[in-house]
Amino acid sequence: MKPTGKPCFIPSDADPAERKKWMAVLAKSSPEDLERVREKLESPPSFRYLKKPEMGLVMIRARAGGTGPRFNLGEMSVTRCTIQVENGAIGCAYVAGRCPGHAEAAALFDALLQDPVRHNFVMEEIIRPLEAILNEKRDREAGKAAATRVEFFTMVRGE
Repeated sequence: MKPTGKPCFIPSDADPAERKKWMAVLAKSSPEDLERVREKLESPPSFRYLKKPEMGLVMIRARAGGTGPRFNLGEMSVTRCTIQVENGAIGCAYVAGRCPGHAEAAALFDALLQDPVRHNFVMEEIIRPLEAILNEKRDREAGKAAATRVEFFTMVRGE
């Protein structure tokens, strides 16, 4: 293979657990929230698709009681995308539903988070605000569920 003169991408030393967290935030965020924070990028990098956004189905498997035998729970729509940014970093995303823009934005941010130059900016200006939005939504939904909680108790009859 002939050298291209472009910098070769060296995988980031990001902790796999840390990458798992930011990937979860990107996948769970709404497409609207991702587009809103995408505007914070002063100079969006150019990128090329390694795999254009594709929609498909995945089989969801579960275990009875969390430890029992596995069974097929059902199918779920997902969209996946893989891109490569100008410095060679590769970002990928799998998101629930059928939204190509969501998968593309998540893959772009995944690639930018692997860039040592942009990592801190993207983490503080993109991931942290998205995480706060997700936490706020979760707390609001938990509050609604708690408001409908019913306490059952048993009275003991004396004999």
